Amino acid sequence: MKLRMALVGNPASGLTTLYNLLTGGAADGQVRRHKGVSVTEFPGLYSLSSYSKEDISTRDKLIKDPPDVIINVADASSIERSLYLTLQLMELNQPMIIALNMMDEMRANQVFIDFQKLSEILSVPIIPISASRNEGIHDLIHAAIQTAQSGQKPEKIDFCSGDVHTAIHSIAHLINHEAKAAGLPLRYSATRVAEGDELVIEELKIPAPELDIINHIVEDMETHMQTDREAAIADMRYAFIEELCAKTVVREGITKEQLRSIRIDRILTHRVFAIPIFLIVMFLVFWLTFGLAGRWLSDLLSFGIDRFTNWADNLLGQANLAPALHSLIIDGVFAGVGSVLSFLPIIAVLFFFLSILEDSGYMPRVAFVMDRLLRPLGLSGRSIVPLLIGFGCSVPAIMATRTLPSKRDRYLTTLLIPFMSCSAKLPIYAMFTAALFQKNEASIMIAIYLTGVLVSITIALLLRHTLFNGKPVPFVMVLPNYRMPAARSVCLRMWENVKGFIKKAFTIIFIATIVIWLLQSFDFGFHMVQDREQSILAALGKLAAPIFAPLGFGDWRAATALITGLTAKEAVVSTLAVLTGAADQVALSTFLQSVFTPLSAFAFLVFCLLYMPCVATLAAVRREMGSLWAALGVALFQIAVAWIVATAVFQLGSLFIS
Repeated sequence: MKLRMALVGNPASGLTTLYNLLTGGAADGQVRRHKGVSVTEFPGLYSLSSYSKEDISTRDKLIKDPPDVIINVADASSIERSLYLTLQLMELNQPMIIALNMMDEMRANQVFIDFQKLSEILSVPIIPISASRNEGIHDLIHAAIQTAQSGQKPEKIDFCSGDVHTAIHSIAHLINHEAKAAGLPLRYSATRVAEGDELVIEELKIPAPELDIINHIVEDMETHMQTDREAAIADMRYAFIEELCAKTVVREGITKEQLRSIRIDRILTHRVFAIPIFLIVMFLVFWLTFGLAGRWLSDLLSFGIDRFTNWADNLLGQANLAPALHSLIIDGVFAGVGSVLSFLPIIAVLFFFLSILEDSGYMPRVAFVMDRLLRPLGLSGRSIVPLLIGFGCSVPAIMATRTLPSKRDRYLTTLLIPFMSCSAKLPIYAMFTAALFQKNEASIMIAIYLTGVLVSITIALLLRHTLFNGKPVPFVMVLPNYRMPAARSVCLRMWENVKGFIKKAFTIIFIATIVIWLLQSFDFGFHMVQDREQSILAALGKLAAPIFAPLGFGDWRAATALITGLTAKEAVVSTLAVLTGAADQVALSTFLQSVFTPLSAFAFLVFCLLYMPCVATLAAVRREMGSLWAALGVALFQIAVAWIVATAVFQLGSLFIS
């Protein structure tokens, strides 16, 4: 049995939580304990109308490569809002069920839904679930498989009345042949044409005489309805939803969740206090991550890695292994990969707290608050989401720019994302703060992140009035209620990031450390050197070192680490560990203290923050911009900005710090 399921729903409806429950966080999307059954999570969206690339991409995939069953994830606590997308999905005329999520919140707020009656009116199976509590998931999987196997489609897809009914059915009669030829559902096509969806009209290839008749039909509808075509269709859907909920939903006033969220938002989204509160929250997160829990766990893991390295070193010595191979394993692989892995607890702790902020409903408030600030910079409100993702990883953040409706917004956001401090840079920050900023780690981290934000703002202002003239598109966002984060969801989200870090450590970093060891162990005649100063890597590093002298660090090993960091930012740590022969964090810290002052170390961190994140990011930019030259231009731009800002930090700082 091979079945494909698709999870489709509004943002904050629990799509990711449900996906993780179904798959156990598996990247291939295979449903646990159901061989051959896979599930795909689509980005959260409010409508299938062509308002953004995200909406267009989702509907195209659902129509042109239809799954065996659509699982529409709807928020039971905001059912009126969720049902708007439901009605549009039903127009696709595909096997479908509704997963009515967050039933625990609905019960707590004394909201009652007649599921049987709701299902009968919509002619779609409805399964109540609570993804955060792992309730109803078995029933959902069973219903989805049964619906997929039977091919059961919604029996009712006609929700209109009056003038809208007349217009849609008249259009459907006219485009019947064109819809079949284009492979599009007839009801879906007729509604899109009535709304004036240019992409669908173009795809249908409607002859000019018929298109003229359709325009007259729509004009008559607008005249009788006294509104434009899009508003008329939207009013039709909301009128049906209002009537449907009046028959099936009983709600006693404002819910407890809504009332609590309103009270909390008076403080957390306050016009004056919102940003200071956000900075305080992030300071606490960084303090706990780098100064308390994360640092202690990192030291503990580092101790274990050191013991294992010593054991392996002695074992290889007893085996009388060739000195070159012995050095490759211990000084290359163990020193490089081990130095990166020692920061794994810091990564885990940071994403644990970020997952809590995300699941609690606070992070969407951050987007809301930042939207007010960034709109004057020429950024679309939708750009906030990719920029926030950029704090995790630049690659998916750049891919997320596909959801932006205008090319201007996509390119401008793509240029700014690499200036956000991605998680791959965390081992560098952790290494330097442990060595040179032990008493004020959290303050340094806040300063680094704020530097990235300030540079992004400056670049946005410059580009807005030069290469990217124009206005950003409007941004509409619905804030979810605050809720207690589910432990399972938080842990799965944290594990996804930790797993990616481990995978990178044993692939890219592993290969990079071997290459670095080879370059630092041999000269240009491929003779093994006793002194690393005579190696190929030293020669290359010495060529680059003068470039970084104005930044306060002219040491060839630091320059070399920055060069290898172009492959992956974690390679900066592993490179320094290999080049210095540091057996543990203490030895590495001693080296850093001998080469860097606190000011030059901060300049080094600023450069790492701002220059091109990695080759994977370069590939993502090339893919989204469609040009290798454009991607290389972006990379050179980022490196130039990093050099200028880091130089300014060191040179200006030197005026005040003796």
